[in-house]
Amino acid sequence: MPSAEPHKQRRGLVAIDGAMALIAIILIVQMWLLSATLETYLAGHTGAVVPAALFSGLLFSGCLALNLFVDRVDRGTWHS
Repeated sequence: MPSAEPHKQRRGLVAIDGAMALIAIILIVQMWLLSATLETYLAGHTGAVVPAALFSGLLFSGCLALNLFVDRVDRGTWHS
C-alpha cells in the first residue's frame, strides 16, 4: 500500500517536531533555573542549591528521554 508510507512519515515528522519543541522549552527552563539558583546562592541562601540540582537532573532526564524518543521515531520513519 504505497499511500500509507507518506502518512507514516508525516506522523513521524510531526512527533519529532513536537518533541524538539519540548526539548527547547525544557532547556530554556533549565537555563532559567541555573541563573535563578546561582543568583540565590551568591546572595547567601545555600538551601536552594540541592533542590535545584535535583530538579535540574530531572529536567536533564526528560531531555534525554525525548532525545531517545526522537531517535527511535527517526529510525522508524526513515529506515523502514
